[in-house]
Amino acid sequence: MDEQTVREKLRTYITNELIREKGYRLTDEEGIISGGLIDSFALAELGVYIEDAFDIYIPDPDLTVEKMDTLNLIVARVMRDI
Repeated sequence: MDEQTVREKLRTYITNELIREKGYRLTDEEGIISGGLIDSFALAELGVYIEDAFDIYIPDPDLTVEKMDTLNLIVARVMRDI
């Protein structure tokens, strides 16, 4: 799976399922957690989604604001294991 496909799948999931605003224009560098768009519970949900959608394991120490706060960070983490 290419990076652009991963990015769009993640952007769609985050806006539709976690933020719950389908029309929200999430940018690649926007702070998803630090900006208050999702909380730590939603971050855990995102981890489960990533594991299911991309068939990769994300260990709990990687589910942090520092490592998963922007779409760019999340995409890079997913691409590392695809």
